[in-house]
Amino acid sequence: MTKSSKILKFFVYFFSILTLLSLVFVIAFVLIRGVPYIEPKLFSLKYTSENVSMFPAIINTLIMVLLSLIVAVPLGIMTAIYLAEYADKENKIVKVVRVTADTLSAIPSIVYGLFGMLFFVIYLKWNISLLAGAMTTAIMILPLIMRSTEEALIAIPQSLRDASFGLGAGKVRTIVRIVLPTAMPGILAGVILGIGRIVGETAALLFTSGTVAEVPKKIVGPASGGRTLALHMYALSSEGMNVNQAYATGVILLILILLINGLSTLMANKLGRNK
Repeated sequence: MTKSSKILKFFVYFFSILTLLSLVFVIAFVLIRGVPYIEPKLFSLKYTSENVSMFPAIINTLIMVLLSLIVAVPLGIMTAIYLAEYADKENKIVKVVRVTADTLSAIPSIVYGLFGMLFFVIYLKWNISLLAGAMTTAIMILPLIMRSTEEALIAIPQSLRDASFGLGAGKVRTIVRIVLPTAMPGILAGVILGIGRIVGETAALLFTSGTVAEVPKKIVGPASGGRTLALHMYALSSEGMNVNQAYATGVILLILILLINGLSTLMANKLGRNK
């Protein structure tokens, strides 16, 4: 092994260990500060100034994730299928779409929040609502799901498609029965990353879904806003009177993300074995 290879190997191991230690430190810090303050009253059905319940925020988070995925996943997957399977790779419009998607992925979330407030809240008159927040986060994760799905489809060997065509299957049947199931682990990886961004989002939702600490009776219209877990934690910490409860909320948020990621990974592995 050459000297440069040894140096490169050292840096790879060093930064890998540093990344792992950083993750362990963050998780340990949140658990140590938050676990002692997890109490039954934090899961009350109604939020009050005495119990600062996070239960409405948990429900709002699940609703936000569901609404966002209903919009972003079909659009992202269908766009990726067109770009990977139908579009001319040298087409200038296709290249512009890819560059645009990459650019949208790098835009700060607060910019999305301002756009969502101006378009969904003010122009469409949806008011501060869960639907306005969900549409904003759907736009945020759409480029991520689209690009990850496209890369997963491109990675499928052409020989699988040719074998399907040779057996008499058409283009659509090949994509639905062969390509998509084979690429499903990669597609779900993008969906998992999108879910993580939705659950942890604060800036965009601050302008669109609001910080009302209750479960709204409807998803759009007056008095239909609600805070998610991340916004709940932000509100508690910014007020300065319930910082310990904010750490407890961080523990529940961490557990929720791990559960969602774990279930999604199990689904991806199961689909991968049954393809």
